[in-house]
Amino acid sequence: MENQNNGTSQASHNHENKTLMGILCYLGPLVIISYLVAKEDPFVKFHIKQGLVLFVIDVILWALMPMFMWPLYTLVRLINLALLVLAIIGIVNVVQKKQTPLPVIGGLSRYFKF
Repeated sequence: MENQNNGTSQASHNHENKTLMGILCYLGPLVIISYLVAKEDPFVKFHIKQGLVLFVIDVILWALMPMFMWPLYTLVRLINLALLVLAIIGIVNVVQKKQTPLPVIGGLSRYFKF
């Protein structure tokens, strides 16, 4: 009986670890932790790729912001809001154990090969 409980406990721990690594994928630079720890897991790998797309877009916006601060400020803020909404959708998908591509940017994740 003890051996059976240990197997159940380990499976639960593995599921929790996958969920945590999946959530980290959508928290900006923390996607690097998921990449280093769990890139071999297909579920986490799917979410790493989508998280990387969001992170790359965020870095590009951050780098371009000083150049276009005032003329496009509202547009940049709307894009940042959209990125936040997409990250929340991604986290909800992880918690629900789904591998659903995110709207608009989900197809871009295929360009990350690892």
